[in-house]
Amino acid sequence: MRSRALAAAVCLILICAGRVCAQAPDTVLLDELTWTELRDLIGAKTTTIIVPVGGTEQNGPQMTLGKHNSRVKILSEKIARALGNTLVAPVIAYVPEGRLSPATGHMRFPGTITVPSETFQRALEYTARSFKLHGFRDIVFLGDHGGTQADQKAAAGRLNREWAAAPVRVHAIEEYYLAAVVEIPRLLSERGYRKDELGLHAGLTDTSLMLAVDPRMVRPGRLRPDSWPPGASGVSGDPTRASAELGRLGVEMIVTRTAEAIRKSIARR
Repeated sequence: MRSRALAAAVCLILICAGRVCAQAPDTVLLDELTWTELRDLIGAKTTTIIVPVGGTEQNGPQMTLGKHNSRVKILSEKIARALGNTLVAPVIAYVPEGRLSPATGHMRFPGTITVPSETFQRALEYTARSFKLHGFRDIVFLGDHGGTQADQKAAAGRLNREWAAAPVRVHAIEEYYLAAVVEIPRLLSERGYRKDELGLHAGLTDTSLMLAVDPRMVRPGRLRPDSWPPGASGVSGDPTRASAELGRLGVEMIVTRTAEAIRKSIARR
């Protein structure tokens, strides 16, 4: 009797262990799943995927070159969890950043990487085609970089026209970027922060968001105005008063606004 009971207990343990092993991990990141886990999630109606678009560029002396890539990955994960039944693709880190010869814009600073607009759009296009093939129905482009917004819209529009009769849509969600560059600065202005310190790039707004999302990417000892000639530091604004507390206000706004915009866009499909 004891041997039978022991055998039954062992079988039960093995069955339970098998079930645990068969469960997908608690992640929304595509590259943390196996292909069989992904297949099962798609079969269970996880058919929305976010394609985060970053960019590798200078961000002043106080922030690393991977700011956009780190931020869009972390925020996309939060947005995916807020939506439910949504996954996040690997970040597209190479985007148009300006001309090479003569170097323009961020390309004047070491470490910035640029690709032609048509190359970037093709990368978006084939990313979406890949996800369509494997069963995703809603493919969402989220760009942390202002220079990618028009290309995202162009690629999405072209694919949606081609797929007009298919149950698949591509959504270029500009609300993500607008929340960061319009709504958050407006909120901070109402709290007494000056427009000239908020800045458009690597200033108080940008740096505060990074401190809240991934403080490893910020060099606290360099959050002071430098004696650089105008335009030479790569900073637009003044990050001196940047803080994670201010950044968390922005994170909440970006996640809420973007999740709402995605829901509305999917509802119109």
